[in-house]
Amino acid sequence: MVARDLMLPVHEIDTFTRWTPPLRDNEAINLIIAVSFGLFVPPRLLNAAKYGGLNVHPSLLPDFRGPAPLHHTLLANRRSTGITLQSLHHTSFDRGLVLAQTPYPGFGIPSPETVTVQELESLTALKGAEMLVQGLRDRVFVPPLTEVGWWFNSQLRSQAPEIQHAPKITPKDRCIDWSSFSAGEILRRQRVLGSLWNMATALDKRKRVIMTLSYLSGSENVPIEEPGLPFLWSPSDLGTPYLVVGTKDRQLLQIVEMTVEGERNADAVRAATRARLLRGGASRGLVTFYTRLD
Repeated sequence: MVARDLMLPVHEIDTFTRWTPPLRDNEAINLIIAVSFGLFVPPRLLNAAKYGGLNVHPSLLPDFRGPAPLHHTLLANRRSTGITLQSLHHTSFDRGLVLAQTPYPGFGIPSPETVTVQELESLTALKGAEMLVQGLRDRVFVPPLTEVGWWFNSQLRSQAPEIQHAPKITPKDRCIDWSSFSAGEILRRQRVLGSLWNMATALDKRKRVIMTLSYLSGSENVPIEEPGLPFLWSPSDLGTPYLVVGTKDRQLLQIVEMTVEGERNADAVRAATRARLLRGGASRGLVTFYTRLD
């Protein structure tokens, strides 16, 4: 860690309850800085610091306020983002005064169709560090504090897309809603969140299946079943079958790999066969799952 390399005191805590930062040589704390810090800094600590606290947030607040701004920026298919340097609020996350901010509409996201959360994090970390250093040099934390956020410009506010929240990512976010998600939305979700899952009906019981999906190439002559109902399809009578599933926008995705609850990860066709998820002749003679994924 850089802090240890610089011989700075390091304190690792998972709660602020009954914790007070030790003072070196009885010197008061001037400023608290929180970056990618999951704990809420309590008012007693902010009040004890001469200038309160600062936080670097990787979005153009108030857009994507919350603990997972990078994930939700990509899930929303945004083409640009920004950095906000804000004061630490005494009662709420991400509701401090904006003291410095990337000019609206922000900087472009490189390769937005393929960029990962890790790549966007590397970019915003560098720009966030630059903004923090400049903010310290400009002493933006010294009263009177000046609000400079784009949100207070009525003209910009009228041009902006709807403000979105960025709540913590949960397992439910990785569950595919076949009635709502297009093929592009499903693959974007997979790129941002990792492997996705659904519940499937086996011969004997319901099981969770974790999937890796991709666009099915050469799918012009493939029959399209109802969204979310996987079926076997082969490009020729003698070809190796693929496990395929249709989406609400009538696109076809291939389920490349699958982990069925209680089983090891495997090729999707092998995994579905082993878990007894398939039945024959149910729809136009196709071998399909018993029910839609949900």
